[in-house]
Amino acid sequence: MSDNTLKNNTILALIWKLAERFGVSGAQFILQIILARLLSPNDYGVLSIMIIFTTLANVFIQNGFNTSLIQKKDVSDDDYSSVFWLSLLVSIILYGILYFFAPILGTFYNMPQICFPFRVISIMIIPGALNSIQIAIVSKKMDFKKIFTSNFSSIIFSGIVGIILAYLGAGIWALVFQTLLNVLVSCIVMWFTVKWRPSLVFDFNRVKILFGYGWKLLLSSLIDTLYQDLSSLVIGKKYNNTTLGFYNRGKQFPQFLINSINGAIQSVMLPAISSIQDYKDQVKSMMRRSITLSSYIIFPVMVGLAVVAEPTVKILLTDKWLPCVPYMQIFCISFGFYPVHSCNLQTINAIGRSDIFLKLEIIKKTIGIAVLCIAVFCFESPIVIAFTGVITTFTSCFINAYPNKRLINYSYIEQMRDILPNILLSCLMGLLIYPVLFLNLNALITLLIQIILGIFIYVLLSIISKNDSFYYILNIIKGIFKR
Repeated sequence: MSDNTLKNNTILALIWKLAERFGVSGAQFILQIILARLLSPNDYGVLSIMIIFTTLANVFIQNGFNTSLIQKKDVSDDDYSSVFWLSLLVSIILYGILYFFAPILGTFYNMPQICFPFRVISIMIIPGALNSIQIAIVSKKMDFKKIFTSNFSSIIFSGIVGIILAYLGAGIWALVFQTLLNVLVSCIVMWFTVKWRPSLVFDFNRVKILFGYGWKLLLSSLIDTLYQDLSSLVIGKKYNNTTLGFYNRGKQFPQFLINSINGAIQSVMLPAISSIQDYKDQVKSMMRRSITLSSYIIFPVMVGLAVVAEPTVKILLTDKWLPCVPYMQIFCISFGFYPVHSCNLQTINAIGRSDIFLKLEIIKKTIGIAVLCIAVFCFESPIVIAFTGVITTFTSCFINAYPNKRLINYSYIEQMRDILPNILLSCLMGLLIYPVLFLNLNALITLLIQIILGIFIYVLLSIISKNDSFYYILNIIKGIFKR
């Protein structure tokens, strides 16, 4: 594949992935705002506990084999079918475990009412077995238009049902059915748009080959997911559901933005780099572009969100959610450096070094758990628990970048040098829009002034500093209009 062809295919895929991320995540974001206004922080605290355990179970379905299928150069229909039947069997077994685990969960968190809703919401891992193969197929082809169609349809349908149930006073059940329907509808839509059907084939040797690469990613994802949810588990047990609701609501805003922007870039990056994994110079060039481009977009968004957190919460969620503001600001710092994490890790995955990926996860999570234990046992504050993410973020940046010095000759120092201009521009923009808060204006007016002023200042600073990423994005936009 020529450089120009790869570049054009990657840019087109990225455009559709951004549309999928922003369209779907945007609709999901609006939906969560509406539901948060109708429901209580306690309802979201209960949902958070259920989602933690269903997400852990879903790792066995959605990770490992899915990435193996994308990374493998030549994939046959027998590969897809073999993985599907194995994933389906695993999902049924996992659902059975969750079904019988429900009463124990209710007793541990002193929430006996969680048992039946947890058994219902856990059903979503079964159709996830089919959905993981569908996503692998379209990701392999970088045909993200189909993912956009299915996910956008599912969030609209499930969202309408969830809002109606919340308005009728269904409480936690509104969130349960919205979450479950979201997965089911997405799977059904892709059944009609992705022209693949599982055949009655199970080739153990093919599964064994894929497992040889995928088991490390599966274990890595399991460690990462458990670690990411560990703080929520601790807060839910040590404090209460309402505090957990504030914690996760503060996490939602920056996480939505990071998943939309960085998630789109990384979803395209994996298959793109996998296709050129034998050419280290091209891999380095693509990773360098990815890390500078994503940091140029994400840093100002995170800095800006941290500054406008209070008026944003007042307008979108009402004053009852104001305790989530400090959590939001802390998570903005943590998520701001995700481009460095994900670009390094996706490159390691794409060139087939899942063994290194697993080692990095073990090292990072060991450090993270140690920091979390210090916060839990030495401080009586959920804010301190949230702040442990900032500490582990900075240590993880170096750990994730270290192997790529040897693999593609892209050192940590080079990476920091590439993103430093974006950090400086973002911080300067944040400092200049922060004083608007002291004008004591209406929350909506304050927010609008800060957003408009922030965009203007960032673009102006980009032009003055002749920022490479700014002009790269400008050229992409010009190219789209020329087409």
